[in-house]
Amino acid sequence: MKADYLPRPALLKASAVIFSITLLAACSPPATQTETATETVAAANPGSLIEAELHQHIAVLASDEFGGRAPATPGEKLTTDYLQQQFELLGIQPGNGDSYLQSVPVTEITVTNTPTLSLRGGDYIADLSYADEMVVATYQETDSVELVNSEMVFVGYGIVAPERGWDDYAGVDVRGKTVVILVNDPGYATQNPELFNGNAMTWYGRWPYKYAEAARQGAAGALIIHETGAAAYGWDVVRNSWTGSQIVLSNEQSVANNSAVIGWLTQDSARHLFNGAGLNFDELVSAAAQPDFRAVPLKDIRASTSLRNNVRNSSSNNVIAMIAGTERPDETIIYTAHWDHLGTNPDLPGDNIYNGAVDNAAGTAALLSLAREFSQHPEPPKRSIVFLAVTAEESGLLGAQWYTENPVFPLSKTVANINIDAPTVSGPMNDIVVIGYGNSELEDYLREELVNQPGRYVVAEPHPERGSYYRSDHLNFARQGVPALYAKSGQDSAEHGPEWGAAQAQDYVDNRYHSPADEYDPAWDLSGTVLDIELYFAIGHRLSQETLWPNWYEGNEFKAIRDASAAERSE
Repeated sequence: MKADYLPRPALLKASAVIFSITLLAACSPPATQTETATETVAAANPGSLIEAELHQHIAVLASDEFGGRAPATPGEKLTTDYLQQQFELLGIQPGNGDSYLQSVPVTEITVTNTPTLSLRGGDYIADLSYADEMVVATYQETDSVELVNSEMVFVGYGIVAPERGWDDYAGVDVRGKTVVILVNDPGYATQNPELFNGNAMTWYGRWPYKYAEAARQGAAGALIIHETGAAAYGWDVVRNSWTGSQIVLSNEQSVANNSAVIGWLTQDSARHLFNGAGLNFDELVSAAAQPDFRAVPLKDIRASTSLRNNVRNSSSNNVIAMIAGTERPDETIIYTAHWDHLGTNPDLPGDNIYNGAVDNAAGTAALLSLAREFSQHPEPPKRSIVFLAVTAEESGLLGAQWYTENPVFPLSKTVANINIDAPTVSGPMNDIVVIGYGNSELEDYLREELVNQPGRYVVAEPHPERGSYYRSDHLNFARQGVPALYAKSGQDSAEHGPEWGAAQAQDYVDNRYHSPADEYDPAWDLSGTVLDIELYFAIGHRLSQETLWPNWYEGNEFKAIRDASAAERSE
């Protein structure tokens, strides 16, 4: 069935790809690793030069040499140097004046002690262990923070949403206290389509919102109760992501803008805590999903912990390259992929490198492949094409946030954002999944271009409860009104069927996502990624030739922002 999914011949230039791959080997450190990867690629993928190109990029970016590509580490320098080299080889100009780099000020906060969360009240005594029963961290840029006998309050989902008539902080003063919060939102808990977005997670269900709201309310501590289904990942992901260095955008007001201590509790720890306060955990969780819920103090229980931190102010970099439009160069189509991952955890026994091969060396490789497609296409774009490899996505979409708050190209004249994150490595899929289905007119472009890939069809994401729309870089563009498309191959395998495809996807979530096991495999079938690249190219190329401005569908939360910016385009 693969023969039905070959990319359009006009977009494949074999000699150019061979030349590109040859140059890759010439500049990719380390040499022995690159030579080995090239030989493996030739053996594993003899029929696809674009696949070989992708394999080559991923093998380098996900190598142990790059150390997991954490921001502000030697692995970042290797990564950004590599990306610049590739853009230069393709003849694509820098996107930030005469530089390929946009500096992003970041602060790395590393807990240097092994904190314990001590809970005391009445007859209840618990000392929760770090990593196994809880994790605590801080976003405050200070060498130490602590909670000392902090009163605890259960605030349900920790949401203040006036437009939905919802306020979990109504009637309670949490200043100086520690709030305990449920993950996700009431729509997921009840599966009521009339409550929030039903099964589909909203922004209110995401942990960055919950911590930010707790800080706005003056809470000294904010602890989210983990639950695998509601969070969409297991405790191991929490442990892996939160026990190492935390990276934040540098902010002189960090103490004022963040609670002193943030973190997570396992559900077992939370149950014991509620029992210790004489409260029924399950009854309160059910009550929290109702609009009339009011916060409940955890009686006499107090929380104490102390964190000693190593604070390192530094800078990371977004990498920006562009092909200037021939007629309307001030109008841009921006492709994004995050180059970073979780780095190396020296405290982890055995393999401690988070190589991030799928997430997101593969997406970064696809960005480079798209850049080559545009650079070699015979019809140059009339609008500018921008390739933006952002930093610190794994730390809360920070590189994309910095770019959209400090745009190199005006967002009012940014036509669209197309985001690439964790593409398929399991071969061609019949379906292409739109994350955040039903949001923008870019989906119409996607459907129209799919006629060139017979048998493929568009579907909504199978697990909207996971909140994927709020977990990748396109979100920052959307929040500024720029129509953003995040779509990729789904689970309906063209060769093995949907059950096999779904099993592959779940296996990745269960066994490799955000773990050292997310490593490059030369046996990957990247032909599905090739298909998606061709779609991304076709949409962007069409937009680059048009004068139209795609918008959000009616009723979308971002449409008013986009409509307001239309006046700026006519100035």
